[in-house]
Amino acid sequence: MANRLAAETSPYLLQHADNPVDWWPWSPEAFEEARRRDVPVLLSVGYSSCHWCHVMAGESFEDKETAAFLDAHFVSVKVDREERPDVDAVYMEAVQAATGQGGWPMTVFLTPDAEPFYFGTYFPPEPRHGMPSFRQVLEGVRAAWTDRRAEVGEVAGRIVRDLASRSLALGDAATRPPAEGDLHAALLGLTREYDARHGGFGGAPKFPPSMVLEFLLRHHARTGSEGALQMARDTCEAMARGGIYDQLGGGFARYSVDREWVVPHFEKMLYDNALLCRVYAHLWRATGSDLARRVALETADFMVRELRTSEGGFASALDADSPLFDGAPGAAPGAAPGTHGTLPTAAGADTRTEAPHAEGAFYVWTPDQLRSVLGEDDARLAAEYFGVTEEGTFEHGASVLQLPARGLTDAQRIAGITRRLREARERRPRPGRDDKVVAAWNGLAVAALAEVGAYFDRPDLIEAALDTADLLVRVHMDTGGRLTRTSLGGAPGANHGVLEDYADVAEGFLALSAVTGEGVWVEFAGLLLDTVLRHFTAEDGALYDTADDSEPLIRRPQDPTDGATPSGWSAAAGALLSYAACTGSAEHRTAAERALAVVTALSGRAPRFIGWGLAVAEAALDGPREVAVVGPADDPATAALHRAALLGTAPGAVVALGEPAAAGAGGEEPEESVPLLRGRSLLGGRPAAYVCRHFTCDAPTGDPGELAARLGGGH
Repeated sequence: MANRLAAETSPYLLQHADNPVDWWPWSPEAFEEARRRDVPVLLSVGYSSCHWCHVMAGESFEDKETAAFLDAHFVSVKVDREERPDVDAVYMEAVQAATGQGGWPMTVFLTPDAEPFYFGTYFPPEPRHGMPSFRQVLEGVRAAWTDRRAEVGEVAGRIVRDLASRSLALGDAATRPPAEGDLHAALLGLTREYDARHGGFGGAPKFPPSMVLEFLLRHHARTGSEGALQMARDTCEAMARGGIYDQLGGGFARYSVDREWVVPHFEKMLYDNALLCRVYAHLWRATGSDLARRVALETADFMVRELRTSEGGFASALDADSPLFDGAPGAAPGAAPGTHGTLPTAAGADTRTEAPHAEGAFYVWTPDQLRSVLGEDDARLAAEYFGVTEEGTFEHGASVLQLPARGLTDAQRIAGITRRLREARERRPRPGRDDKVVAAWNGLAVAALAEVGAYFDRPDLIEAALDTADLLVRVHMDTGGRLTRTSLGGAPGANHGVLEDYADVAEGFLALSAVTGEGVWVEFAGLLLDTVLRHFTAEDGALYDTADDSEPLIRRPQDPTDGATPSGWSAAAGALLSYAACTGSAEHRTAAERALAVVTALSGRAPRFIGWGLAVAEAALDGPREVAVVGPADDPATAALHRAALLGTAPGAVVALGEPAAAGAGGEEPEESVPLLRGRSLLGGRPAAYVCRHFTCDAPTGDPGELAARLGGGH
């Protein structure tokens, strides 16, 4: 049997390379093989840090009898949803339309023409809780394919026609960007769904509402709404004090299984941490909150310490699961000692230990474990401080660390306890890491690290952002402004970038230029956004998730709503708007406003799922402000003005920094000069800042305090 996954660059596919199943990667050859054999296709979609993906793999795909049945009657195709979000989106839409729910692993049966006709997610190895077993599903699908082929074809055709009819045209929704009333309606809708007791929105499971929090902070900055700020501040505090936040090592888990933020699903994703790192930094910028400052810095340090790759990018995720160890709750005696688990390398070797894995094993604690590390007295204080109980808040009497107690004042003793627990935890087997570098998520990390580094005087974080941006240009971007979505070990993958890759990388480059004053990042952003205009934009201004020259699927994916990350549509609108403010490009401003029209339609109906679009709309209503700071790079007055500009809370404000010669003070403009700087001169021979909207400017100022007042900054 050919091992077709062995040469793939996706760690998730490499995990399955040695399964007894004869897997194919998504490819025309796989569907041609299905036609040749006249069998259906099993499409299995997941990702490396997905707990239930690992469970189904162990139960079914590593079972030789199941594998033999699959190989005899199907062509089996394995897809990493993070590598191929277009494939995932199209078939997930079908799954959700047919079943009313979705998730991963996603299991879809297709005709050899890639048309879906039967759907599901996780299937157990035997019937359970009303679910059929995976083998029963396989036998049922085989029987339908063999005995009721015409019915299968009719179902598949109807599903494809239904998906095709779902394409969104802006003419069906709205023809203008959101106005004041639309944003107010969105705020009212969010208020109705807000959990006033625990923070966040809706019930369990509860996800970090990163994009909505950014909207609330921007809405407060523009309107002074205390209600918006209160929802953002209380949600951020509840998450930071809850088990969803790693109280020892920093960083956020994917979501909370309960509405109180106590027990997380333990996987840690780059995108969540990049988005939340930036949100907490912006909360500190707005309020001066010590908690927000601490969490922003700890989350940035977590990303650099645990997700940074040797090539300078950021890995996608840490697993929820890790090997059980001797003394772990639920572990058999003699379990593996402390070792480090990793995901498969590019060569396909899985270096994880053979010890049983359990969700959360790396993170949870029992009172006995506290006592073994700290001794009786400090363990008692740690249990009170971190909410560790004899009954436990998780499984097998273990507790997820949180900060339920208030008013404990022995900060030095708590710091020592935290350090000792962190050092002890480092000796445990670690969760596996997906080393795949995803362009979009690395763009989010660039923006977060650049801003946090600037706000808190951490040049090492700015350097990390520069290294990542350099990797994106060298490895992921070609000279024509086209992106490759993923890389592994510094080698680009074969998958073209989707809309979110172009938008989020452009966003990161623009934020990096604002912090460093290097105009070349604006130029790179422009190349990417020109590709968005040429290849992702419809005539009416609507945006597609894939380029017009991408591989055709049964439907061209198009979704303006946010998921775990900003939708490519809203992220592109934001990057287009910022780029227009930096350069004065009317074309990019018009494209941003046309893209924002969909936010008008969704703002009142589904504000939780259009949060980034609402945040961009706040910037568009405010201008956004255009701030040009000119002065010698080594002049402290220049640095003071630059800092005041970066700390301004005006929604989506863009900042350009340059030397006097770059501002037209008698010297030639360098080629990489940001257009916003052109024609700006010193003020009486001193550094100056110009605040503009739509390139109409107030009088320049050399006073950082006055600049902060104009932009709403206060720190």
